[in-house]
Amino acid sequence: MRTLIEFQHEAAARLLVAQLISQNLSARYQAVDTGHQVLIEREEDWQQAVDITRAFLANPSAAQYQQNAWEFGEQSQQIGQSGLALPSLSDILRTPLTSLIGLFCIVVYLLLLIGGGSWIQQWLFIIPWHALVYEGDWWRLFTPSIVHFSAMHIAFNLLGWFYLGAQIERKLGLSTLLLIFALTSVLANIAQLLVSGPNFGGLSGVVYALLGFVWWLGWLKPDWQLSLPKAWIGLALVWLVIGYADVLWVSMANTAHTVGLITGCMLAWLYVQIAKLTQKR
Repeated sequence: MRTLIEFQHEAAARLLVAQLISQNLSARYQAVDTGHQVLIEREEDWQQAVDITRAFLANPSAAQYQQNAWEFGEQSQQIGQSGLALPSLSDILRTPLTSLIGLFCIVVYLLLLIGGGSWIQQWLFIIPWHALVYEGDWWRLFTPSIVHFSAMHIAFNLLGWFYLGAQIERKLGLSTLLLIFALTSVLANIAQLLVSGPNFGGLSGVVYALLGFVWWLGWLKPDWQLSLPKAWIGLALVWLVIGYADVLWVSMANTAHTVGLITGCMLAWLYVQIAKLTQKR
């Protein structure tokens, strides 16, 4: 294995790796203390990789590199990460906010199972808007997101949370994931409260925001290497329509899902615009 080139920025290294892999070369990305390396595993690929690298350095913003990054990112998500595995200790340490929110959800659900429902309802449920304003219990704008009512409810929500939240926290940092969680919790929970009343809970509004965020960033900025299988997008949209059709045996927080999805997409667009303005300076 040989080091082909080292970049200061991760995005450039990953763009080149995607281009090399699209040409069936044995390229691999590696982060090191000094920067971000592109490695070639097979010696017979070396000269072709050098030629491709020269072309890449001459015009790194070419559209073909962006397209390759999108396709490679989606492929790696489908093949390399099923999203079904439990997070390892190293994953937990690298994504503390993702792990902490997941832990809160699990603890609250276990308390609900062992008879803590009255305490959870007293302190964590959202309350009617006039009572919320009068009492000043503003934490209730966030806490419904960590309350789940069944094993299936929490399992599906945590699957999406760990799969998408960990990607965002690793690539864009804890602060980005915290912003999405906080903003979406407030907007989705208020919207659901005003439309349907206070009887709801769950992380699904936030998960829809994460999905929208990763989906749009994968489309608008593929070199950031955030992506998810297209099947996830289709399933989420179908599930949203089914919720509004009201044909299931359970009530769904449709408004929270919709507001979450829209918020996530808008935040992705905003991040891209900020990145463009920063690059121009």
